[in-house]
Amino acid sequence: MMSVAENRQWRSSLLRTADSSPFIPWLRHRGSLTARIQARGSFAVRVLRQGLGAATDDEALALGLERGAQAWVREVALSCEDRVVVFAHTVLPCRPRGPLTLWLARLGNRSLGALLFADAGFTRGPMNFRRLDCRHALFLPALNALQFADPAPFTLWARRSHFGFGAQSVLVTEVFSPTLLQFDTSDPASTASTVRSGATDARRSESPDNAIAGKEDQCASRF
Repeated sequence: MMSVAENRQWRSSLLRTADSSPFIPWLRHRGSLTARIQARGSFAVRVLRQGLGAATDDEALALGLERGAQAWVREVALSCEDRVVVFAHTVLPCRPRGPLTLWLARLGNRSLGALLFADAGFTRGPMNFRRLDCRHALFLPALNALQFADPAPFTLWARRSHFGFGAQSVLVTEVFSPTLLQFDTSDPASTASTVRSGATDARRSESPDNAIAGKEDQCASRF
């Protein structure tokens, strides 16, 4: 299994450098990423992969799984104005089962924010940050999803978050395209106001459908 030293490449702090500074407002933002993107244009989700798969070595370590353990894996591309801006990779351990297992399976072309920021039962743990390169298992999938024209970048900024719901825990990695920075406004105050407004709209428009939300107690008892 990956050593503790290797896992520290995911860091809890984020130094401000020439490379990281443009991404810091995105990387450190603890609100809904969906709402933040929606505030800048039309938003869409495209499912790239969903089903059983192996967690990466660092994901297994973070989730307390055996190396190569199978888990529920979901990968999506998030778009703003028809341009892919974020590659999101979600890992949910197969055990214990619970409502989140069913909810994730039924998300379809909706963002995970439809769950994470619509139900007060979710808790968000600390975020960790890393600049990915070709040595990391998620780098090439992210490059493919983000649809770069040549030349593609050699590194990509990413963040990772734990979300908990009851006994279940899901690990979400979001890899950011430099294209996303083109949608930032020049007025930080206006942006902050727009994002707060967008977050409210996102909770209203992206909340789980009644069929899913209404089955919470039923799912909990079944699993």
